[in-house]
Amino acid sequence: MTAVQTLAPKALGIAVAAAAIVLGGIAAWRSGPDLAYAPLMAEKAVVLQDGKKIYVQKYEVTVDQWMRCHRDGACALAITLGAGEPADSTPATGLSFRDVSQYLAWINAKTGHPFRLPSKTEWRTMALEVLPPKPDPIFTDPSLTWASTYLMGDAPPRSLRTSGSFATTREGVADLNGSVWEWTSDCYNNNENPDQCAAFYVMGEHEAVIPFMVGDPANGGCAAGAPPAHLGMRLVTDLPLPSP
Repeated sequence: MTAVQTLAPKALGIAVAAAAIVLGGIAAWRSGPDLAYAPLMAEKAVVLQDGKKIYVQKYEVTVDQWMRCHRDGACALAITLGAGEPADSTPATGLSFRDVSQYLAWINAKTGHPFRLPSKTEWRTMALEVLPPKPDPIFTDPSLTWASTYLMGDAPPRSLRTSGSFATTREGVADLNGSVWEWTSDCYNNNENPDQCAAFYVMGEHEAVIPFMVGDPANGGCAAGAPPAHLGMRLVTDLPLPSP
């Protein structure tokens, strides 16, 4: 029996996945990083409360960007569009945390640049300018929180719209107040190891907790909070992109 055959099925799967990522990185290294795959970034860095700067993708990852990853064999999910929906300006949705992890591994190998997901705190800072303040609840009984959510204010937008259809911040980050909730890197139970986390926070009109395998919260369930309309992603990085 070989060493590979002695691995437990789960360990073998992890080893194969890790090898695939490494091989993808080697292929990208041999051909050299290609910043043509890098997304359009906001015009200005977002400055956090501690003075740190992060550089934020202007729009959410689009279907066209996502399908490049799928055609390369790095992203398993194939996204289909309806008639008349433009791939280059329709946000990629229906993404689970596992899906976005595949995309991150691919884009980092392709570009040689360290992109990542934002944290909850970073996302709130990015969106502070465009999200309305939370009103005081009508009901104080925790069991009636849902009633306050649905009876107060205008309903948030639910239909999927093209990139740039919603507000843009002073830094140039668009659609943070739109109908796509965005995955963050924060585990719901503060576990710092994403491989051991069952659910992550997603951010949008409100925050919610979504199991890592769920891409459609309407069908897959929402671990906490009212279910988001759509699940997508936006990249951030701690380093500015190199000049072309």
